[in-house]
Amino acid sequence: MKQKFNVITSTCIPLPMENVDTDQIIPARFLKATTREEKFFGDNLFRDWRYNADGTLNNDFVLNNPKYSGCILVAGKNFGSGSSREHAAWAIAGYGFRVVISSFFADIHKNNELNNFVLPVVVSEAFLAELFASIDADAKTEVEVDLPNQTVTNKATGRSEHFDINAYKKHCLMNGLDDIDFLVENKQKTEQWEQANK
Repeated sequence: MKQKFNVITSTCIPLPMENVDTDQIIPARFLKATTREEKFFGDNLFRDWRYNADGTLNNDFVLNNPKYSGCILVAGKNFGSGSSREHAAWAIAGYGFRVVISSFFADIHKNNELNNFVLPVVVSEAFLAELFASIDADAKTEVEVDLPNQTVTNKATGRSEHFDINAYKKHCLMNGLDDIDFLVENKQKTEQWEQANK
């Protein structure tokens, strides 16, 4: 979903598991879908963890715990490893997450998130551990993600960290542009350059 991104303050959903791969984010059987409907992929995010084999809710999984809510997912180290399926980013966005915070992302998955208007925020392992501790102590803990200033702040402790982002992707997120939108926005400049460089 194309949404302009500025500053987001939200409670968080904690997933303190390392090496969460794209098959766990969206199982391979859903890759045959002929739709890119956000609800479809969002409904099947972490499908095999959210539901038992008989289709009933797994009440032990964090997304099914009513005390946790928000548009920020706080995940363990090495999030999005495995296959390069963009469907994993579709599922994260379709569920309603705007931000994923981790100490490390698989490169392809990180770019897929950016292309789907989800901001992957890389923090230090110490800061990530502090976030998990704050959320565990109080599920209403809020985190502020400030894209213009590239900072993430744990509102429970007041501690902040700076995060890196590609300048082009930052511009696109802040202006609600995908790659095609960006090219259309700059069509006149491109045409002027072409005329000047014939």
